[in-house]
Amino acid sequence: MSIQFNASPDPTIGVEVELQIVDPATRRLVPKGGELIAALNDSPHVKSELLQSTVELNTSVCRNVKEVRSDLERVKDEVQSASEKLECNLISAGTHPFSTWPEQLTTDEERYQKLINRVQWPAQRLMIFGLHVHVGMDTGEKAVAVANQLTNFIPQFLALSASSPFWQGNDTGLASVRSKVFETLPTAGLPEHFANWGEFQTFMNTLVNAGAIESIREVWWDIRPHPGFGTVELRMCDGLPTMEELLAVAALMHCTTVHLGEQYENGELPPPTRHWILRENKWRAARWGLDARIIQDEAGNLESNRTLIHHLIETLAPLSETLNCAEELANLARILDQGPSYLRQRKIFEQTGQLEPVVDALIDEWKTGKRHTP
Repeated sequence: MSIQFNASPDPTIGVEVELQIVDPATRRLVPKGGELIAALNDSPHVKSELLQSTVELNTSVCRNVKEVRSDLERVKDEVQSASEKLECNLISAGTHPFSTWPEQLTTDEERYQKLINRVQWPAQRLMIFGLHVHVGMDTGEKAVAVANQLTNFIPQFLALSASSPFWQGNDTGLASVRSKVFETLPTAGLPEHFANWGEFQTFMNTLVNAGAIESIREVWWDIRPHPGFGTVELRMCDGLPTMEELLAVAALMHCTTVHLGEQYENGELPPPTRHWILRENKWRAARWGLDARIIQDEAGNLESNRTLIHHLIETLAPLSETLNCAEELANLARILDQGPSYLRQRKIFEQTGQLEPVVDALIDEWKTGKRHTP
């Protein structure tokens, strides 16, 4: 079966944000997703997710990150107002610090129930929340080539967004436990490498014919071509607690993807990195975040993740002017200086010995847009 790639003539950007819904008193996740969506008259920019304690905010197809900001801030204000009327709060982070997955209610939609029935335990415990970014591609061939190369930047994207040190009341020792929980799904984690669009189509058809998936929507790799939208979709990030951080990471992803697209057009893309290096580097970022030492070559030479991020920002700065996101890209420096959410959450827990204050800080960060300084 031929798979049509609905080409995007321009390098557009679209964003999806999965928010947690929490009870103001207990600070636990609360299943009010359906009520929130109903209160917003089934807005196309607010959707249900696997868990009833989640809502997804999504943008229109945007030309740049500033349009993403406009879309998200409008929807955020609407959802925030509705949540207050329903007496619940919202947070954006990769996991909830202490709620447990057995107590969560799932959304009664056919595709979610099919997932749970087929996959069982790995799907039942998907109490995780992320950021997805789509970048427009003008051909399927280009989407495959760029997706292959984007895997090299997973450690940087993941470390900057890491916001899930806690899982069911325990400090995991990781910067992003969300990434490890998600990898337990049979079609999640690092993507396959494809030589071209035809090889991608063949692989998807094999999965469908084998009964591994019913459609491409069930392939949840960290990075994937999205034929329906005509994009490359980046899915490795934890949810980010403030709009500023979210937009900064989105700007980095937009610039990196467009930069690789330009290299593709100029015939300058390097050969693919070996899978074992990609796997090890992703693990290091999930474990140590910004402090990870990232493998650079088959000789085992290492470089600081922080240094790599600084170099990437410098490389992309001229392009960020063209893409109208220079301000947002520059805000990455504040994340590097002040630390991502996983460090802030740990600091609060170290100071208080409790996880409820961690949730309180996350509630305040999403509502006010100001990072908590423990």
